[in-house]
Amino acid sequence: MTNAIRVHETGGPEVLRLDEVTREAGTGQLLVRVEAAGVNFIDTYQRSGVYSVELPHALGLEGAGTVEAVGDGAGDFAPGDRVAWVWAAGSYAEHVVVPVERAVRIPDAVDTKTAGALMLQGLTAHYLLRSTYRVDETDTVLVHAAAGGVGLLLVQLATSLGARVIATASTAEKRALATGAGADEVLGYEDFDTKVRELTGGTGVSVVYDGVGKDTFEASLASIRPRGYLVLFGGSSGQVPPFDLQRLNAAGSLFVTRPSLGPYIADRAEYEWRVGELFEAVGNGSLQVRIGGSYPLTEAANAHRDLEGRKTTGKLLLVP
Repeated sequence: MTNAIRVHETGGPEVLRLDEVTREAGTGQLLVRVEAAGVNFIDTYQRSGVYSVELPHALGLEGAGTVEAVGDGAGDFAPGDRVAWVWAAGSYAEHVVVPVERAVRIPDAVDTKTAGALMLQGLTAHYLLRSTYRVDETDTVLVHAAAGGVGLLLVQLATSLGARVIATASTAEKRALATGAGADEVLGYEDFDTKVRELTGGTGVSVVYDGVGKDTFEASLASIRPRGYLVLFGGSSGQVPPFDLQRLNAAGSLFVTRPSLGPYIADRAEYEWRVGELFEAVGNGSLQVRIGGSYPLTEAANAHRDLEGRKTTGKLLLVP
């Protein structure tokens, strides 16, 4: 038996419950003692009912820890291995069952908590920059929520690819973090589209990476150069309502896409490529992972309140 956070009915953070559950490693699975579980907006969407899930639902999709038991068909994984994962349901727990295809070994140069903090948001930043829109030194990019978990990683990785980075953040403290991560210019949200146009000589940016959603969507569209991209990868302020696609034509043949991580790591080789580049960057010091808060498992509701209240910077972790 182990303790896990589950949702029995959708609602606010108060619906999170600590339940005792049974978890064992089956065929092709690892039983892992969780040392750090990542807290993400997708968890709040599942808890609140924005994303439909079967109830009761065990929250959490990523983390890192130590293998305690292996099932048949577990390959060369063994008890004692340090592993990280993404898309292992029920990671808000003392123990989690991780499918072998989702587990990756943590290299010696990366500590376990950092690995747990990196997986979902790091992989998101990687696919956004390297695949959804392939950024290079010719691009100017706009990154919203640049002091958040994904935002800080996007700024650093985009800078390492040679791009000019314009960032937005809501407070002076958060703007300072974005500057420290390498952003060339950092703005508040008020009239940011006008300021982006001024900074780009009226042209606009190649791509906007927008995880805020409803509150920034219209001005994000207004910030893009002809044939540029709006990459909407989240909705921390709410979901974007339907809009007339003809507007993309009128604004200069723009592209809008709503990607998600799953299709970008469905292939094991692609998954290992992305994780490998991230671990290498952390190991050599070129990528910093900011852990903005660590909460005991019993305080999962507080972690959700802080995340949804935009009170946080960097990554939030639950530490059983």
